[in-house]
Amino acid sequence: MPRAREKKRSARPGPQRAQTKATVFLGGGHITSALIAGLRRSGYNRRIVVHDRNPEKLRALRREFRVDVAEDLQSAVTQAEMLIVAVRPTSVRALLEEVARSRIILRPVLAVSLAAGIPIKKLGARLGYPVRWARAMPSPVCRIGHGLTAVAFERQVPEQGRVRVREFFGRVGPVLQIPENRFDIFTAAFSPSHGYHALDAVAGAAERGGLSRADALVAGAHALADAILYWRESGESLDALLLEAATPGGTAAATMAAMDDAGYTRAVARGLRAGAEQGRRNGRGR
Repeated sequence: MPRAREKKRSARPGPQRAQTKATVFLGGGHITSALIAGLRRSGYNRRIVVHDRNPEKLRALRREFRVDVAEDLQSAVTQAEMLIVAVRPTSVRALLEEVARSRIILRPVLAVSLAAGIPIKKLGARLGYPVRWARAMPSPVCRIGHGLTAVAFERQVPEQGRVRVREFFGRVGPVLQIPENRFDIFTAAFSPSHGYHALDAVAGAAERGGLSRADALVAGAHALADAILYWRESGESLDALLLEAATPGGTAAATMAAMDDAGYTRAVARGLRAGAEQGRRNGRGR
């Protein structure tokens, strides 16, 4: 009998795994997938937990990235060493209010919101102390380790927490700490959509000019990606490279002049203003 009791006790699952704290993502959408892909690519092997109401998303993330999943919100939050809110801006308010009502956060937790347009003041109003807030705006290009992330912090976040956030996102690309009131314009300016949009426009125009689609994409990609890579790695100023590439009377100079005459720079400025305003609209009332 004593042996049987001893065997039964040893067969019980130990509590050690359940007590291991993790980076917890609330939301299993595209940016969560991109961040986890970049983290795993960088060799980040610490425990990651994802909560999402969609079981298909959870199964896909667990299968591809070796993450733990939590179908229950309370279970996810109680495991958090760092809590990353990665849901749509329109869903943030309800999510945080649900966490607040559950009263499950009893110790200090560092939370990072990825939601565009929602300021730290509003996040803290929905879910305050002992939660301390940071905001981060990571690029989807973090999937391949070349992302860029802006971060901002609630004043009460200690230096240790700030370092943790910067190091975490630093695994998937450069990190910029900027004033929170500049987040909306940063979000509008740094989006990879600019590159995709420009490539589509350049390649489409070249295709209409007679190039095949494949050759037009190669030409446009070189004009955008390789040229900007050279600027980043050469140390040359942008003004110097513009002068070098667009010699007076040359093809590039004529191309740039015609684009500017057609309103290129005005269109870009108008687009950034519209994007920043949309970010501000997303945050109103959330």
